[in-house]
Amino acid sequence: MKKSIINKVAICLTFVLLPVTVFASDIVSDKSIGMELARDIANETITACRKDGFHISAVVVDRFGLVRAALRDDLASRFTLEIAERKANMTVMSWTDSGAFKNARADIQQELNHISGLIVMEGGLKIIAGGYNIGAVGVSGAPGGDKDAACARKALEKLSGRIEFAIDD
Repeated sequence: MKKSIINKVAICLTFVLLPVTVFASDIVSDKSIGMELARDIANETITACRKDGFHISAVVVDRFGLVRAALRDDLASRFTLEIAERKANMTVMSWTDSGAFKNARADIQQELNHISGLIVMEGGLKIIAGGYNIGAVGVSGAPGGDKDAACARKALEKLSGRIEFAIDD
């Protein structure tokens, strides 16, 4: 008799607790870049390039490749916006700076360039806060991807304290 009651209780608990574990992953919380920080990174990137005499576009995407901020300097070509976004997306896709990925994976560069929204060129840098990949910045318009990346690097360095403390664990 006692065994029967224990079995019934066990069965009831299984049906009560099972949905909790089944639905535990239905809600996902992520750590991604916010609009204000994205805007400031894009703005600082353009400012850094202006100091070097370059007119560029800077696009910041979140960890999913969604645009959070996009700025085009007054004299930058309109095409630089698209190229900057594609560089940022490449960085998010590979989770490495786009120039490093380009150098490491020349064997698949042409294939990736045919995927909508991606381009394998130098000028995309990842944005990391508290150990989390929160987004990427892509830059286009300077005479060379190395100069694009340098402008983004200066902006990220300038805002490093704010970026590092953007994540509260």
